[in-house]
Formats: sequence, structure tokens, C-alpha cells
Amino acid sequence: MAGILLLNGPNLNMLGLRQPEVYGRDTLEDVVRLATTTARAFGLDLEARQSNLEGELVTWIQQARGAFDAIIINPGAYSHTSVAILDALNIFEGPVLEVHISNIHKRESFRHHSYVSLRAEGVIAGCGVQGYDLAVRRVAGILQN
Repeated sequence: MAGILLLNGPNLNMLGLRQPEVYGRDTLEDVVRLATTTARAFGLDLEARQSNLEGELVTWIQQARGAFDAIIINPGAYSHTSVAILDALNIFEGPVLEVHISNIHKRESFRHHSYVSLRAEGVIAGCGVQGYDLAVRRVAGILQN
């Protein structure tokens, strides 16, 4: 079975409570359940992790080499600031999909740029938590080819 590492960055542990008008009422547990169900439907394993710490996310990405076939990442605010996460993703050999619950291009101008997008095979933004489902489906398609 191919494996997907699902990473969520800072403040995503507060989904359901944090700005529900922007991020909705689904919790991170709801997101993980959705992504896991979709992955299983394609015969894929999925492991989900969340951290508010940039270095921990970098370490997990480094450890994913040879352990996972793909990474789906919602780097949260680190999208716009973290060259370290970009550098770690550039070491990873499999596909990377970037997910944002809100449409970052309709928000403050500083959110319009993502370092992670420079590495990602695809970016899904503004689809709410359904974006995670779409990302798993896209990864499944890439891995099948």
C-alpha cells in the first residue's frame, strides 16, 4: 500500500473554533477522518500530523523520504514565510500537494505568495475542508500513473 503523509501547520489544531466564518466549523479530527476515508477508498494509507512548530514540520518532511509516497500539506501561515519547509520539501522525492481551506488569493496580500507552491504539483485553495478530499484524490491519480 502506498502511503500519504498529511501535514497540517500552525493553528489548524484550532479548526472549528478559529474564525469559523473563514475556516468553517469542521475540526481537524473531521478533516483527518475525511482524508483517511478517501485514501482508503483508493487503497492508500494515510498518516496525519499537526504541529505549530516549523522545525517539527521540517523534521517530519525529512523523515518522509523513503517512508511515504506523497505528502499533502497545509502549511498554514508558514506557506508565506518558510523557506525551510520549501527546502525540506525539495528533498522529498514524491508528489506534494498543497491545501488551503480558504482562498488565500482573496485575502490579505501577504497571503497571496506561498513558498510551498514552488514545490507542489498542485495547489487546492478555497474549497473548504473538501480540499483535503480533492488532494487525496489527486495524489491517488498521480501515484497510479
